Amino acid sequence: MDLRDYLHVLRTRWLTVVTVGLLTLAATAAGTLLTTPEYTSSTRMFFAVQGGESVSDLAQGSTFTEKQMASYAEVAKSPIVLGPVAERFGLGEDPSNLAAALDVSVAADTTILVIAATDEDPVLARDVANAVADQLASTVGGLSPERPDGTETVRATMLSEAQVADSPSSPRTARNLAMGLVLGALLGVGVALLRQLLDTKVRDDNDIAAVTDVTPLATVPVDPTATDHPVFMHDDSMGARAEAIRRLRTNLQFVDFGDRPSSIVVTSSVPGEGKTTTAINLAASLADAGARVILIDADLRRPSVAKYMGFEGRVGLTTVLIGRANVEDVVQPWQGTSLDILPSGQIPPNPSELLGSRAMSRLLGDLAGTYDVVLIDSPPLLPVTDAAILSKLVGGTLVVAGADRLQKPQLRTSLEALAKVDAHVLGIVLNKAQRKERDRYAYEYYSSEDPTLTGSRVSAARSSRRTAAPQPTHAKRSTWPGERLSASRR
Repeated sequence: MDLRDYLHVLRTRWLTVVTVGLLTLAATAAGTLLTTPEYTSSTRMFFAVQGGESVSDLAQGSTFTEKQMASYAEVAKSPIVLGPVAERFGLGEDPSNLAAALDVSVAADTTILVIAATDEDPVLARDVANAVADQLASTVGGLSPERPDGTETVRATMLSEAQVADSPSSPRTARNLAMGLVLGALLGVGVALLRQLLDTKVRDDNDIAAVTDVTPLATVPVDPTATDHPVFMHDDSMGARAEAIRRLRTNLQFVDFGDRPSSIVVTSSVPGEGKTTTAINLAASLADAGARVILIDADLRRPSVAKYMGFEGRVGLTTVLIGRANVEDVVQPWQGTSLDILPSGQIPPNPSELLGSRAMSRLLGDLAGTYDVVLIDSPPLLPVTDAAILSKLVGGTLVVAGADRLQKPQLRTSLEALAKVDAHVLGIVLNKAQRKERDRYAYEYYSSEDPTLTGSRVSAARSSRRTAAPQPTHAKRSTWPGERLSASRR
């Protein structure tokens, strides 16, 4: 990953960074508030060798004292000093607890010893520090050899007595919160990067490009009300999803310019990616452009085209394949447009065998001779082999990838399954994608109506556009409908 990739992760997963950072900061603040405040008081002691007849003697004495300062610091925390202090304050017979509350250090390049005592009671901390200093001063004299005149060689003098602390030394609220904020930011970035590495969901075109070289032909945005309006090309013809389908229709004309397929299978990797609604609205869009289109519901396991479009689906494809009806008798026109629907019919016990039969191949050939485009809604690729079987019988396959629904390994496996049967993959449609900010601006521009059309007049205008849709003709056109898109718009 380069710097641009890291910035992309932070931009797309900023909520993770903020959430982890705030949680860490909150945990730090809670820990700080729940910590019992402690107070620290300190005293300073000066050690010097007494007497000396010359400057040389004084220098030697000072050097001797400096070398002994580390020893004096250890003596200050030894039982010989702390025992009497603990007994004096009733802190128990074991002075180790008192030693843990002391911090004894030597000021750099000096003979000054700093004794600091910490306790929840600021007064007790002061008294303990002063008591340890007094006891150490009396103890040091007995540890050093006496001078010829019987006086102590080393003398300890208290430079400053410990005072009652005004504010607690622990916890340090400001420092802890600052550290919590920094640590939270680092953890948030780490979690975001880890999620990015472990996240295998397909969310945008970059994720598709990481799996395959197959071109994404269109990106259809997500709509929470999709189940209420499955045929959004007519229910919401000015919406962002409708415009995405028109873009798909336009892009299809540039696929295999010299050998454009007249029959297309629309499939997906797993259920719930929106392949059926994509097939329905693509068919409606092609019909709006003037093409004669037939949509076949070949999902003989969970058919839904008839339900979405308001048709009776008990008679249809399976009825034709078993020879109980002619295709002309079961095809149903949709709302007076050039789009015909062939429902699935009754669900058979052997869908794969029926879809791969010679009867299905003959049917597709006959329909390709009658219609400009034959669209086939098929089952998902991974659960069953129906879509792979159909892909061998048609001119091309369109794969629908559901954003936040499909995993990258699943998309890769689906494309590999199509490659094994030499299927011609026309492209990928990213469905249910989250809208970006620029997409919202484009949608607002596109969805703006004529200001003179308001309320019922808008509905009447849309209704008139639907009524003016081209009527079905039974003569097959000789060209791919994409070539006539510009003319149809004019």
